Amino acid sequence: MTLSIIVPCYNEEAVLHETNARLTDVIKRMETKALIDHGRIMYVNDGSADRTWQIVEELAQADQHVGGLCLAHNVGHQQALWAGLEWAAAHSDAAISIDADLQDDVEAIPQMVELWLHGADVVYGVRRERKTDTWFKRTTAQGFYRLMRMMGSEVVYNHADFRLMSQRALQALMAYPERNLFLRGMVAQLGFNTASVYYDRAERFAGESKYPLTKMLGFALDGITSFSVRPLQYITYLGAVFMLISICAIVYGIVSYVEGRTIAGWTSQLVSIWFIGGAILLACGIIGEYVGKIYTEVKRRPRYFIQKTAGHELS
Repeated sequence: MTLSIIVPCYNEEAVLHETNARLTDVIKRMETKALIDHGRIMYVNDGSADRTWQIVEELAQADQHVGGLCLAHNVGHQQALWAGLEWAAAHSDAAISIDADLQDDVEAIPQMVELWLHGADVVYGVRRERKTDTWFKRTTAQGFYRLMRMMGSEVVYNHADFRLMSQRALQALMAYPERNLFLRGMVAQLGFNTASVYYDRAERFAGESKYPLTKMLGFALDGITSFSVRPLQYITYLGAVFMLISICAIVYGIVSYVEGRTIAGWTSQLVSIWFIGGAILLACGIIGEYVGKIYTEVKRRPRYFIQKTAGHELS
């Protein structure tokens, strides 16, 4: 049985040697205990501007457990992760995805493998708590998961992209044709046997976070619009509410005219114009987001291009 550990990387030179040392140690221990026959770490370089790819090549040259895919352009975390999973679907019995920053506990990997060997096709790595997060990040993250569920999307609470997938789960995931990727929602829709491993998330070992507030908001928006049409339904409901309000306003206006109470008031007019105008712009923005996603999908452009590979079996 072969296991691949997929690690998307973007400007991770500060942490890569430590990440490789810890992952290699875990793989060798699992091989010694006969949990797996062979393990492989596959780094996916997502157009890094630092020495990330040079380090991957050095690591791959020194150890047969290490390989790498160098993408020709920065395509984003989800697309880079997809590239690694697509490779794993053709070369492995199972694959684990994990970020390079060592915040996810690599010691949870053997537990994931054991659950896979006992029949689980998808094993989620789930955070026990969020003590290491700031109040703002913790509150917004919890709000995101609640919002996703309210929108009808299946997501695992406190789970990001640290998970194990069997080969058949990987192959099923590869059947999804869309370019707008929200993998944690897509995996939850597969329907195979699942299990969870709980762990404590650590501080980032080195380097800087690749997910500032703007990217987090964009990622949340992608997740909602990729897996739910409820925002469009809410626009319809909101339109119906405004219709009722306008009918009430018309009736009030007619009654006021008949009774001779037609003193012009700029306050009510100003408030209604700003409120309704803002609601219309918001509705147009939501509809535009969906139209933009349709535009991206119908072009069917390739998700990524592989510029180089590293590793004894890939070079």
